[in-house]
Amino acid sequence: MTVRRLNHAVLYVRDVARSVAFYTEALGLVVSWEIPGRATFLSAPGSLNDHDLGLFAADPDAPGPDGGRIGLYHLAWEVGTLGDLAAAEARLSARGALAKTSDHLVSKSLYAADPDGNEFEVMWRVPREDWPGADEPDRSRPLDMAAALERWGPDLVTGAAAGSAT
Repeated sequence: MTVRRLNHAVLYVRDVARSVAFYTEALGLVVSWEIPGRATFLSAPGSLNDHDLGLFAADPDAPGPDGGRIGLYHLAWEVGTLGDLAAAEARLSARGALAKTSDHLVSKSLYAADPDGNEFEVMWRVPREDWPGADEPDRSRPLDMAAALERWGPDLVTGAAAGSAT
């Protein structure tokens, strides 16, 4: 038996409606179905999954995630083009949710947090033929979005969106 890929994620949140608004507005997810008063399930447009993200109601006073403790660090959402990543950067910045950006050489990444402090990454996968060799020592550099757009353009589809293995 081998695992193929992560199918979906489920988070506890203090206010489901607030989190649904955040994920639909910031990442463009859409509501697939819900259990009124308890949970909402969201999907990426075009997803073949029943849901990609589940949001379950927790107590409004529940403690939030605390960095550096055992548990989930972040989820990573892949976009198909650099233009999509640039748009996500603008939407996350406008909401004050963007924490940092990074160039991992195999991906260009944005790091942000939802209203409950759950961290997530939005990333664009660099074309495989442009990945560095295994001997490249520095795999986390500041992201230069303008240079990336100059090199690959806003519309080059890569990663799962292009049909490559995840």
